Amino acid sequence: MKLDILAFGAHPDDVEISAGATLLKYAREGKKIGIIDLTEGELGTRGSVEKRYEEAAKASKFIGLQMRENLNMGDGFIQDSNENKIKIIECIRKYQPEMVLANSIHDRHPDHAKGANLVSEAVFLSGLRKIETSLNGNTQEAYRPKILLHYIQDFYLNPDVILDVSTTGEDKIELIKCFDSQFFNVNSKEPKTPISGETFFKYLEGRMLSLGRELGVTYGEGFTINRTLGVKDLFALK
Repeated sequence: MKLDILAFGAHPDDVEISAGATLLKYAREGKKIGIIDLTEGELGTRGSVEKRYEEAAKASKFIGLQMRENLNMGDGFIQDSNENKIKIIECIRKYQPEMVLANSIHDRHPDHAKGANLVSEAVFLSGLRKIETSLNGNTQEAYRPKILLHYIQDFYLNPDVILDVSTTGEDKIELIKCFDSQFFNVNSKEPKTPISGETFFKYLEGRMLSLGRELGVTYGEGFTINRTLGVKDLFALK
């Protein structure tokens, strides 16, 4: 299955929190999209592994994903190892996405930056034909996506790109609520976390409003990139 977008997250819900409106926008335009979770989020203060899988499945259906996989690299202990890079390379070659989205390059949770670096290196290495990988006994061809973008998470980073997500910004909040063990639930008896307060949804909306304002639109989602971007038409820039 060839995808248009393959999004990686260190934990289930990473992608939805920071790039959920982007995925909803492109899914509704008919793009084929998938998510790879690097860990099961097993060290999370709230919820359980089983619950996280249920929530991830619900969110996947909400977006309309073509696939979702978990590489189980160990929450809190993601290693910058050749083994983990090969796992990601195999996924990239399997799904041959046009675009890859990955974690923030710098953030509060150490897994985020580790995940960002792993995916960034794997995107490059996946294009080297002398790195051999196989799927179901068949040799995979070298493949490198056209573009890698890093979404912005807890720490604010100046975006290199802002996408107009005015049509899906409000739905993003409903998408995130699929992970009900992690976010505000008036009936929850679990410990409070930095993202479980009622105001967290307002914070996310505020960030989208702030980024959208820079474009003169309602909502925006921002991304960083480690190379120079090019366009065919300067008049297409906002």
